[in-house]
Amino acid sequence: MKPIDLSFFHQPTLELAEHLLGKYIVHEHSSGVLIGKIVETEAYMGPEDKAAHSYGNRRTKRTEIMFGEAGQIYTYQMHTHTLINVVAGAIGTPNAILIRAVEPIEGLEVMQEHRKNQPMKQWTNGPGKLTKALGITMDYYGKPWTEKPLYIAEGEQVMNVSTGPRIGIGNSEEAVHYPWRFWATDNPFVSKAR
Repeated sequence: MKPIDLSFFHQPTLELAEHLLGKYIVHEHSSGVLIGKIVETEAYMGPEDKAAHSYGNRRTKRTEIMFGEAGQIYTYQMHTHTLINVVAGAIGTPNAILIRAVEPIEGLEVMQEHRKNQPMKQWTNGPGKLTKALGITMDYYGKPWTEKPLYIAEGEQVMNVSTGPRIGIGNSEEAVHYPWRFWATDNPFVSKAR
């Protein structure tokens, strides 16, 4: 597999969030090649989105990468988890798309080890789980999604897509209801809404 062309990331954020479904995250890890098919994403629309880290154009050391070119990696820590995002939108418009879930495709033995022998359905069905399974750390912050060893590769189009409110953003007022979560309908690796 080879990295997708940078031009793929230059589309409107909500369209990109949907078009990421079916693409592959490839991590050429020290213990082998780990591949997951993206089955769930959430878009965060920067300045006007109360659920976004960059709401109101908030610029911090953490959010700085979001103001850059689309197609870069935005990682952040939440509790003990690393979460991974795709920077989206025009330069200066701090949008991002959270990768919420992937379907394990290749490197299953290593993923199983990383996930401490959890059942397979639990390996990658959440944003903190998938980074553990794929061996993704904070070290990738600011790197392009178009270069090895961690990249997005072409996949297959997901024909049946569901949309709905995002998960775990309870304190963000009206943004709670925006239907900016996209997932492959009926895929068993989609995270469960709490």
